[in-house]
Amino acid sequence: MSQPDNQPALACTAFDPGAEDSPASVDYGVWRDEVLRNARPQLSDLLVKVEDPYQLSVQEKRAISDSCSRYNMAVYEISDPGVREKSLVHALGGQLGLVHLDSNLRADEDAVSSLQVRSQTGNQYIPYTNKALSWHTDGYYNRLDKQIFAIIMHCVRPAEQGGMNRLLDPQQVYIALREKNRAYVDALMHAEAMTIPDNVENGKVLRAAQSGPVFSVKPDGRLHMRFSARKRNIIWRDTPETRAAVAMMHELMADDENVLKVALKSGQGIICNNVLH
Repeated sequence: MSQPDNQPALACTAFDPGAEDSPASVDYGVWRDEVLRNARPQLSDLLVKVEDPYQLSVQEKRAISDSCSRYNMAVYEISDPGVREKSLVHALGGQLGLVHLDSNLRADEDAVSSLQVRSQTGNQYIPYTNKALSWHTDGYYNRLDKQIFAIIMHCVRPAEQGGMNRLLDPQQVYIALREKNRAYVDALMHAEAMTIPDNVENGKVLRAAQSGPVFSVKPDGRLHMRFSARKRNIIWRDTPETRAAVAMMHELMADDENVLKVALKSGQGIICNNVLH
């Protein structure tokens, strides 16, 4: 379940990127220090026990919101993992402001994507196979006015093998890049930094090519990231700074010291501000 940009996302830290060439602006520095204080959380920091997902208590709702504000993500665990209706996801999201859903090409009729291995006609989409997904944020291929700011990933049953989620807060990636070289984030904030080509099936264009920045700052001051680590069907702007920035992002994602690993059990889920996963 994912939520496009016409609905406020969960609370997260805001900042002013500033116009200076140095990362020393007061607003950026305060934001950076706050994010880094909460870097590299453990699962225990994120876990919220939920008695009834259809009716969150005030304390449960506050705990989820606080975790998303501090870490950009939360992990919930419902008391009865036997509850498997999709209405659970709709109800949980609705209580947290996630009510306008993004219906991708393989989503169910209710706009929830039931990710499991299944046969597909036409283009083969990796989430519905037993292949591992590369690093991405959801909706990186969407139009810029249809960006996804928050998602819920609910586990009905764990994978027999694999199934490990790897999570990384985009704020930490932005900070690492900016501290290394301000030109890196400038390159990734360019309007043509990353282009997704047309999605064509049987000669028909299902989705037109989409160019846009990797990092952007929303009007409310919150950082947003659109990214895919796919080797194919991604066109990066051809500049030295862009190439260096992309290489550094891959290094950051490959370093387990930066990554939170979560193997969800039945009845657990991740709710987040569309962090890298």
